[in-house]
Amino acid sequence: MSGANMHSIPLSTALYQRAERLIPGGVNSPVRAFKHVGGTPIYIKRAEGAFLYDEDGYRYLDFCLAFGPLILGHSPKEVLTAIAEQAPLGLAYGACHAQEVEFAERLLRAFPYAEQARLVVSGTEAVMTAIRLARAATHRRLVVKFSGCYHGHGDALLVKAGSGLATQGLPESAGVSVQTAKETYVLTLGDEDSFNLFFKDYGQDVACVIIEPMPANNGLLLQTNAFLKNIKSQCEKYGALLIFDEVISGFRNHFGGYGKTCGVEPDITTLAKIIGGGMPIGAVLGKRSVMSLLAPMGPVYQAGTMSAHALSVACGIATLKVLEQGDVYLKLADLSAYLGQLFRASSLPSQGVQLIQSGSVFWLYWHLGSPPKTAEQIAPQAMTAYRERYSSWLKSSIYLPPSAYEVGFLSAAHERTHMEQLIIALERSVGAC
Repeated sequence: MSGANMHSIPLSTALYQRAERLIPGGVNSPVRAFKHVGGTPIYIKRAEGAFLYDEDGYRYLDFCLAFGPLILGHSPKEVLTAIAEQAPLGLAYGACHAQEVEFAERLLRAFPYAEQARLVVSGTEAVMTAIRLARAATHRRLVVKFSGCYHGHGDALLVKAGSGLATQGLPESAGVSVQTAKETYVLTLGDEDSFNLFFKDYGQDVACVIIEPMPANNGLLLQTNAFLKNIKSQCEKYGALLIFDEVISGFRNHFGGYGKTCGVEPDITTLAKIIGGGMPIGAVLGKRSVMSLLAPMGPVYQAGTMSAHALSVACGIATLKVLEQGDVYLKLADLSAYLGQLFRASSLPSQGVQLIQSGSVFWLYWHLGSPPKTAEQIAPQAMTAYRERYSSWLKSSIYLPPSAYEVGFLSAAHERTHMEQLIIALERSVGAC
């Protein structure tokens, strides 16, 4: 069946109405509510390869891919095999097992600078642990982040920026104390002079700087290598630690992290999403001198009954085995190049649409002018244009993230014909509004 008309999904609509009575906002993660694009959330019944199938029988070509982790596509045979082999042996042990050792070896092989890895359950937990480690290692309290970078929903990082050189964090979420938020400073992406001036004044008190080296949670705000290298230089000068949040960028465009792309070696890396092959998992990587501060070796407490969950680890190993072979990245590079080629040859650029790409990650920005490099530069009109066209894409059987601020993803399950279908759907939507 072709894509859904937003008014012809009775089963999804009925499920959402039930959910609104039972679950806050009817959803278990805010972006699923379709608040940014309008209409009723689509309820997925199953997924396979590059496709989603909803409860009403419609099929969609998926470019959201669970917001990034499904680099092999939905239900790849390698991951299904891992599940079939591990599940009869047990789902969770709450104890040590051989596969967590192999998994750590594979992760560390992809990040040569790192010497140890601690497995956790999510990206948010990985970041919270990294921040705690940095404060313990430096005996300092201040954290520096950048406007437009998202690092999970830990209290210390749920802050927003204001105007001026640097703004002490104000809580962006109810339930986060002002005092907690005040220990986080929010700077502007790409503003090297302001960053250096801030460190001149406050550098001695900074425990860490955390950044998405490829910011992809508020649009795709690509930064220069020079900016990232300057952050590393200032951290070294003042004794602060640099944390690369690679929950999205890790393993996305090559086997390893974005540090290989930009030529910067962080002190700590946080990972999640892709490394679980579709199962929940996270990881913190770093040098032994920092990681040894974690309990039971050191004074920094971190624990989790579901850490190194046997099923998640098995799926993660299966995924990393495939990625390490390299063929997936060759295919993704081809698909990305082909998508860019099709876009440039289409009518979309003349309509004011931009396709911003970083390997297998892309962002549709519906506005003329230079691509934004900061969250503040994102035009409200671009968000409106995305919203107005979203239902048209669903009707064309295309599933993109239900928010204009979210990026799209390619997977090994996609084919060149799928790139063609995406461009056709985008062009149709220009005339539909």
